[in-house]
Amino acid sequence: MKHSKRKGYLVERKIRSLLNKNGWTTIRSGGSFGLADLVCLWKGKCILIQVKSTRKNIIYTPNVPIEIQGFPLYVVVDFGYGNIRVFKPSRKASKEEGIPLNEFLKNIQKEQR
Repeated sequence: MKHSKRKGYLVERKIRSLLNKNGWTTIRSGGSFGLADLVCLWKGKCILIQVKSTRKNIIYTPNVPIEIQGFPLYVVVDFGYGNIRVFKPSRKASKEEGIPLNEFLKNIQKEQR
C-alpha cells in the first residue's frame, strides 16, 4: 500500500473508532474515491463524512457538496496531535476554525433527542 493511501486509511480508522466509541455505527466506503469516506448512523440519523489529514495549518477541499442525496456531508480533518476538527464543506479549512470532533458529536446527538 502506498504511504499516502495507508496514511488516509489509518486516519479513517481513527475517526471511525472515535465515532464508534460515541455510539455511532459507521460504514467505510471501501477504497472510496468518492465524496464520502464514512457513512455514520445514530438513532435514525445518517451523516456522511469525508476524512482528511494534514500537518499544515490549512487544507483545501474544493468542490465538496453540502449534502449527498439529502444526507449532510461533513469534512473531518485530523491536523495532528489530537486536533481533529469538523467543518461544513467549504473551499478551505484551518486548524483554528471548525468544531472539535467531540464537541460536534455532543451537539449532533443533542439535536436528535
